[in-house]
Amino acid sequence: MDRPTATASDQDLLARHVAGDPDAFGELVRRHRDRLWAVALRTLGDREEAADAVQDALLSAFRAAHTFQGRSAVTTWLHRITVNACLDRLRKSAVRRSSPVDDTDRFEQLLEPHESAEAPAERQDLHRQLLAALATLAPEQRAALVLVDMQGYPVAEAALVLGVPAGTVKSRCARGRARLLPLLTHLRADTVGSDPSDGGRNRTPGASVPPVSEPADPGPTDPTAVKGGGGRA
Repeated sequence: MDRPTATASDQDLLARHVAGDPDAFGELVRRHRDRLWAVALRTLGDREEAADAVQDALLSAFRAAHTFQGRSAVTTWLHRITVNACLDRLRKSAVRRSSPVDDTDRFEQLLEPHESAEAPAERQDLHRQLLAALATLAPEQRAALVLVDMQGYPVAEAALVLGVPAGTVKSRCARGRARLLPLLTHLRADTVGSDPSDGGRNRTPGASVPPVSEPADPGPTDPTAVKGGGGRA
């Protein structure tokens, strides 16, 4: 308890939270909120749903911190809770959200503010087609592709987040890519020669699914007031 909160490790912060430190969990939220938000937004494809999923996940983590056993990194534990919250929402709303990009206003919220106003029509159309294609996947395949192809997680780390063997992640990604290929082949052809840098972590060259831009609003640090999320770190 002697190190300042800002320089403590994630595991120390979680232990301090369990011990009653009122600031420790807020620091964890500040550190990891942006990446949790990016995963939720890309998995769900809807800003409000993603905000609710992140809020639910952080509240669950806040209450279940005493169950953390240190078998994985704290960030992996937080991502697992967030992905599970997203999958629950996808399963419950599969019928209602079968075509999430038909709503232009909702789609515009997924773009960076400057893109919403200035991006060429071709780029906006690419995002619409990408989100529509992702919506056709089973929730588990979609989550695996978001983590590996869009967020750039190594397969082994994605497996820890999803709580399944690495082989299962590879299988879900392969099946998801096979299903997306007929829908996205023309998008890859259209982007040949474009700048490939997109900020993905350990991103595999030539990944099948191009990234979706997400809002960059900073959001609050209070785990009970996360709604609105944050941008990518």
